[in-house]
Amino acid sequence: MKDYMYLALATDDGVRGYAAATTHLVEEARQRHGTAPTATVALGRALTAAALMSGLLKVGQRVAMKWEGTGPLRKLVVEADAKGRLRGYAAEPEVDLPLVEGDYDVVRAIGRAGLLTVVRDLLLPELAEGAVHLAASDISGDVAYFLEQSDQVASAVEVGVALNPDGSVAAAGGILIQPLPPYDADVVAQLKERLQEMPPVTALLAEGQKPEAILDEVFTGIKHKLLSKYPLRFECDCSRERTESALVSLGRDELQELLDNEGQASVTCQYCRTEYVFTAPELEALIAAL
Repeated sequence: MKDYMYLALATDDGVRGYAAATTHLVEEARQRHGTAPTATVALGRALTAAALMSGLLKVGQRVAMKWEGTGPLRKLVVEADAKGRLRGYAAEPEVDLPLVEGDYDVVRAIGRAGLLTVVRDLLLPELAEGAVHLAASDISGDVAYFLEQSDQVASAVEVGVALNPDGSVAAAGGILIQPLPPYDADVVAQLKERLQEMPPVTALLAEGQKPEAILDEVFTGIKHKLLSKYPLRFECDCSRERTESALVSLGRDELQELLDNEGQASVTCQYCRTEYVFTAPELEALIAAL
């Protein structure tokens, strides 16, 4: 099953819900970055949160989310656009901590103190940026707190990642529930209780349930419609051309110093770990063009 997200709408009760399966894209992120188990779970949760946030975007819009805490991970950065393209990285991908009651200690890996910063490109003259203190340092609670504080929308958020014994991703996914204007928080509170009664979303996905079936279960007893299906995938928009432009922006003197000292330029994308190598003749051509 390829990764995707479904939107359910319950107009009579004024609520919408998104359910996403992100297993394949989180596994790709793990392989690209070589993350240790705790870092895999943290990055996977963040990528899943970004996928859910992408459902709130319109065509051409993007969202970037950054967790910065006092824990050993230091920083998590993820991005998503309205087409379901996601990318992200952990500043310290080798972080792995002892389990706490059988679960990965994402809270200590991120650190209890820190900030969640969300930047949205809504195709307006200026970017929409907001930041909140980390409410839970578990990704789910932080996103719910951000939406409540920044967007003034009470939301229920659950994201999760389950790993195989070898550290690969067994299942990853998440759920986002929000009220519709005029925003009756009571409906979300009821559905949040329903989520707490259900098995974790990763357990349901591991059993073979699909996002649309999970939404049907969340909305049991509530009249709703499954409206839209969004494909999700790990995809980076870096390129050799963009990397070349970044090198040119360094200026002639710095490029000449790079050529003299290294004999070439090697640039690795933080988001996808793709390496771009520029040989000595290619650097000389860039310098000559400047």
